[in-house]
Amino acid sequence: EVQLVESGGGLVQAGDSLRLSCAVSGLDIEDYVIGWFRRPPGGEPEGISCLRRRDGKLYYSDSVKGRFTISSDNTANTIHLQMDSVRPEDTAYYRCGVEDISGRPSKSPFTCRGVDYWGQGTLVTVSS
Repeated sequence: EVQLVESGGGLVQAGDSLRLSCAVSGLDIEDYVIGWFRRPPGGEPEGISCLRRRDGKLYYSDSVKGRFTISSDNTANTIHLQMDSVRPEDTAYYRCGVEDISGRPSKSPFTCRGVDYWGQGTLVTVSS
């Protein structure tokens, strides 16, 4: 069973930095997309940053590009989201998720939308 456990959320001020972590276990999958998703209060979920395993291709949403950075620590089976210059509109529940893309043709589009496995989430609150 795939298990994803987020940590690192909390209350920060606008302009601060925060680092989220997602510990991964049971992910014995040939290829996958793993990344971070968020849902603001009363808003829709959004894929903000994803990484494709086979080639390390990265995706960032326009809302976080240039401010957030996704990274992976394969030894620790953990991915991170470094959040810099946070804004009040970044306030949301942040969840990591995995999409199984094993066996897909190489021409298949890389997306940060489909999720097969979810973590429970960690709350990030940015005050102004």
